[in-house]
Amino acid sequence: MVVNRLFFEPTALCLSGCFNRAFSLTENTVLEGGANEPYYRPGSPNVIYFREDYSRSALHEVAHWCVAGAARRGLPDYGYWYAPDGRDEAQQAAFYGVEVRPQAIEKMFCEALGIDFKVSVDNCQCRSRIRPLHPSLRRLMTSLTGYRGMVYLRELSYFAEH
Repeated sequence: MVVNRLFFEPTALCLSGCFNRAFSLTENTVLEGGANEPYYRPGSPNVIYFREDYSRSALHEVAHWCVAGAARRGLPDYGYWYAPDGRDEAQQAAFYGVEVRPQAIEKMFCEALGIDFKVSVDNCQCRSRIRPLHPSLRRLMTSLTGYRGMVYLRELSYFAEH
C-alpha cells in the first residue's frame, strides 16, 4: 500500500532525519528534539534543539539556523536574547524584528509539507502585528533562505514524495 505523506503531518523524528542526512557531515550540525526549550549549541557537532517532539518547533529552529550567518552560528543560541511571556511593547517589537524572517522561512517549510502555519507571537499579552506571508512572495522568500534553506526544502520535498 502506498501512502501519500502530504496528508499526514510528518513526525519530528522524520524532520530531524531529513536535516541530519543533509547537514550532519557538510555543516557538522544536527537537529535534535526532546528539549524543554529550543536552543542552539555551537560545538562539534553543532546542535539545534527543538521542543519535545513538535514538528513546528523543529521547522522554526531550522529556519533560525538558515538565517544565521557564520558569526552567529558560532554563538550559543545565535547570540539572541530571550524574554519569557510578559514582554513590554518595546521588547515585543524587538522580538518581531528577529522573528519575521525565520517565520517566513518556517512558513515555506510548512507549505512544502502541507502543514498549517500559524504566526507565533510568543507573548500572550501583546497582539500580533505580523501578517502571514502572501503566497506571491514565496519566490522572493525562497531566494532569501540561501543555500541551507534550499537544501532543507529539497530534503523535505523528497520526504513528501516518498
